Amino acid sequence: MTMDDIKDSATSPIIAQSPPPQIGQQNSEGFNLKRAGERLRAAAASTDSPGLCAFILTLISYLLIVATFPFSLCLCIKVVQEYERAVIFRLGRLLKGGAKGPGIFFIVPCIDSYRKVDLRTVSFDVPPQEILSLDSVPVSVEAVIYLRVCNPTNAETNVDDYSHSTRLLAATTLRNVLGTRNLAEILSERESISATMQSSLDDATDPWGVKVERVEIKDVRLPVQLQRAMAAEAEAAREARAKVIAAEGEQRASRALKEAAEVINESPAALQLRYMQTLNAISAEKNSTIIFPLPIDLLSQYMKNGNSKNGKNVKSKKDLLSDDE
Repeated sequence: MTMDDIKDSATSPIIAQSPPPQIGQQNSEGFNLKRAGERLRAAAASTDSPGLCAFILTLISYLLIVATFPFSLCLCIKVVQEYERAVIFRLGRLLKGGAKGPGIFFIVPCIDSYRKVDLRTVSFDVPPQEILSLDSVPVSVEAVIYLRVCNPTNAETNVDDYSHSTRLLAATTLRNVLGTRNLAEILSERESISATMQSSLDDATDPWGVKVERVEIKDVRLPVQLQRAMAAEAEAAREARAKVIAAEGEQRASRALKEAAEVINESPAALQLRYMQTLNAISAEKNSTIIFPLPIDLLSQYMKNGNSKNGKNVKSKKDLLSDDE
């Protein structure tokens, strides 16, 4: 037996008892995963990178700009207003850095294209919607929507026409919200309906970069027959209230007249004074001649004095006659 055999026999049991080499397998698996990740990143980079043709076109465009300088500045320099933003696309791809503006920005004429987005608040009318309310009453409702663009990039890349899409969505939302309300709620709870519509539209238009600021119910039109029925009902209710109010007024007036009569009954001259005061008020309004009888109570004293004098004269005549006899 040689030394090599002794070494093999000494080491062979140890190798048999040792666990399988899992570390090597793990390393190989990790290496394979690493290569797969690199391939994925390379594929993503290849899709995100513009490519050789785009690089050549970009280089040619810059050379043309330099060759035609300074005349090329007329096509390269653009200006947007304070309320506008410019979304730039280079060879059909969205340029990094987001929307440009306000002020001056630079584009490459041959390979860049841009679109202006207005950030001001825009209002539009929702066309009249024929809606059947919860209590089966047909109504025609008009609304006004106020919106603005809060993310110009999303407004250009995520939706074709954000204004037209928002109008269609507003009309649909108006029909859906009012279809769950009865006629009384539609006429009286306009603020809550507007708030519900605003929250619903704002959530739906958020991926488009559009902010719905306000929703207002403009007009609610009812059928002519229903309008007549409601008008007749309201008129009858008003007449009933008017009769009740008139009856209450008559009752209070009769009580006041009763109290006045009791006061006047205590002094008979007060009635004559009141009568003369009323005549004075009538003559003050219009210049007219009023003929009224003189109160007898005022002449009673004079009548008593005249009767007493007549009695004395009669007595004196009788005395004279008696003396003559």
